[in-house]
Amino acid sequence: MKPMRTTLLLMLTLLLCACSFHLRGKNTLPVDKLYVRTTNEFSLFIVELKHALEVNGAQITDTPEEAQLTLHIVSEVLDKQILSLSGGGRVREYRLIYRVSLRAYDPNQQEWLAASEIVLRRDFSYDDSQILSKEQEENLLQKNLRSDAVDQVLRRLVHARPPQPSPS
Repeated sequence: MKPMRTTLLLMLTLLLCACSFHLRGKNTLPVDKLYVRTTNEFSLFIVELKHALEVNGAQITDTPEEAQLTLHIVSEVLDKQILSLSGGGRVREYRLIYRVSLRAYDPNQQEWLAASEIVLRRDFSYDDSQILSKEQEENLLQKNLRSDAVDQVLRRLVHARPPQPSPS
């Protein structure tokens, strides 16, 4: 019975490796040196993004000339909209919308990742009698949105490739 379990485990491991399965959180980036271009160097999103890039093996450079690839975070915007009101005109639900616009290009200005936008949404209920707890919930949702955006940027970078020369 034991050899059968070992064989089954070995086959499952080989199957996962063959389909290029990777554990979440560890990505193989196409380059070793990256420059992150942004207008707000100290935003929580940029700090978290740089940390995630370093964890995944990238060296963050101080200038674009040192880098193999420039990741340009064009914009990062958090918006809050009212979703619904009570009969008395009080807010009952909000929607948080987080947008990150980005592109990636090499030192020759060839686009590896065309200009694109990540849009994430989270809805949450609101109650005037629970202001502190709802404020904490909103802060937690904002943190979650940032983390999800960082993960999406990493996934897009993993698949970024230089443009292929057109066949002549």
